[in-house]
Amino acid sequence: MTTGFAPVAAARFRCWVPPGVYRPQTDTGLLGRALRREPITDGTEVLDLGTGSGALAVEAGRLGARVTAVDISWLALAAAWCNGLLNGQRVKVRHGDLTAAVPGRRFDLVVTNPPYVPAPGDGPPRGRIRAWDAGTDGRLLIDRICAAAPSVLRPAGRLLMVHSHLSGVEETLARLRAGGLRAEVAERARLPFGPVLRSRLGWLRERGLLDGRTNEELVVIRAEHA
Repeated sequence: MTTGFAPVAAARFRCWVPPGVYRPQTDTGLLGRALRREPITDGTEVLDLGTGSGALAVEAGRLGARVTAVDISWLALAAAWCNGLLNGQRVKVRHGDLTAAVPGRRFDLVVTNPPYVPAPGDGPPRGRIRAWDAGTDGRLLIDRICAAAPSVLRPAGRLLMVHSHLSGVEETLARLRAGGLRAEVAERARLPFGPVLRSRLGWLRERGLLDGRTNEELVVIRAEHA
């Protein structure tokens, strides 16, 4: 998680983000850049898992896709729906826990910016921190997305997922490949630690997650059926 805002696209994005909903940031912009490189037509069906403000759903709609946005937060879904209207895009919203919100459906492209910040403490995060905290290894939802990806993608479908190096890039690649997908890092960006990570530097060092680094690396992982 970072604190700087990066535009999702060259076109102006009108964005309403109520308190408790993840605001578009550098990771959103990095994933948006990867999204714009994908072949998208008016027949492309896109699933935005954990849509938050709906920034990526809106961008996919601008590119011509038919978009379904999923979130477990009703407030996030309200923001995504409103931001679709504000930007002239129709975004279908579905409430639920990841792909359980779209049972039996398959998509041409799945984009996701899941919570990925390693956090001390036991039990699932609650309240506003649920938008970024993801367990002691940062993989609370990442592993579930890796497991679900093969069955939610169409035969030529692709997955784009962004997360931090702190959450285990090689682990994500290995899990996706074990599920029969070709997986690679499509985008990388280095940036200073944001306030949440700075507040946890001592704990992250104790966990051995920093590996001597003084900044955070974000990656976009791209996967498709082998």
